[in-house]
Amino acid sequence: MAVIGAGIVGVSTAIWLQREGHRVVLIDRTGPGEGTSHGNAGVLAASSVVPVPGPGLWRSAPRMLLDPNQPLFVKWSYLPKMAPWLMRFLSQATAGAVRRRAAAIRPIIGDSYNDHLALATGTGAERWLHAADYLHLYADRAAFDADAFGFSVKRENGFGWELLEGPALRDYDPAFSPALSCAVRFAGHGRISDPGRYVKALAAHAEAQGARLVTGAVSDIVQVGGAVSGVRIGGETIACDAAVLTAGAWSGPLAAKLGVRPQLESERGYHIELYEPSVMPRAPAMVTTGKFVATPMEGRLRLAGIVELGGLDLPASDAPFALLERQIRAAMPGLSWKKTVRWMGHRPSMADSLPVIGAAPALKGAYMGFGHDHVGLTGGPKTGRLLAQLISGHTPNIDLAPYAPDRFR
Repeated sequence: MAVIGAGIVGVSTAIWLQREGHRVVLIDRTGPGEGTSHGNAGVLAASSVVPVPGPGLWRSAPRMLLDPNQPLFVKWSYLPKMAPWLMRFLSQATAGAVRRRAAAIRPIIGDSYNDHLALATGTGAERWLHAADYLHLYADRAAFDADAFGFSVKRENGFGWELLEGPALRDYDPAFSPALSCAVRFAGHGRISDPGRYVKALAAHAEAQGARLVTGAVSDIVQVGGAVSGVRIGGETIACDAAVLTAGAWSGPLAAKLGVRPQLESERGYHIELYEPSVMPRAPAMVTTGKFVATPMEGRLRLAGIVELGGLDLPASDAPFALLERQIRAAMPGLSWKKTVRWMGHRPSMADSLPVIGAAPALKGAYMGFGHDHVGLTGGPKTGRLLAQLISGHTPNIDLAPYAPDRFR
């Protein structure tokens, strides 16, 4: 079995395939845990069933793009190329589409901490896995009430919460500014205290169990008689009887060779890490005033959540990094730190905000698992397990129709 892409989805798939008795070749263009699986917010955000496009996005997006203090940026030179995807993406900004997406993504992410436990226990990677609350911070009760629709969708999907206001919020965590006077506390979530090292440790476990790790870009899927027979890297062909495409935002060209043209774009995600911070939050916190997440990590505080639309090839911008620093200074006045590290990477974002999980329609032995937008770390272990079940001939206990690769044909 060849697994193409060694982020959290690919590494999870490899481990679950090994547990099913398969031999695995794990291939990545830069190495395990080097891409989005390194740079994410580190939150196992089980309750994040509400997608980015929601009611009102048509009205708010232009204003956000013109305001340098809003967490949405665009590389204007790239806009014509991404226009078809963007129009499909915005067409999902309705209450009905949000509810359909939430119900569909819930089985993939809704028990994420336990999915990660099942994957990581005994691998050595579990040292970076922690049970945690997930906080959503608001300026006041009115700002929370303005998000009523999203919270109603969360409740419909089985998620409850505790509302903390004023002194109760200060008692829970005094790290944040008094200007943030209201918070929603979701219990039963989790965090990864070093996502890159976590995925690397999982990959090392897979290698110790017999997986072959290969660094390089797969250029083609070799087929004989309508079935997978190998994958091509440069001038080499690696023989295999099945191939699983889990290459995140880079999955599009290979998916097209497998008969699928996914409505896939890169959401360029930014983070900054503040080393040796003077104050550390108690739990991961979404600061809704800036739409970013502050997550405690080993020796540092990571701030992530900015979105920039601009494809895979253009260089990083300075403005998103500067915005994150301004936002954390407002949210945690008096915070100091020793060193700042910047990162930009690529979230694989589908126009319908649902991942592709399943068998390729045009080639026997080819499978796909990509397109998790903001919840790739959260849903990676469950996706890998589902793919391993499909490849092994087992019937998963959830309906995979919403994620079907052939929904784009």
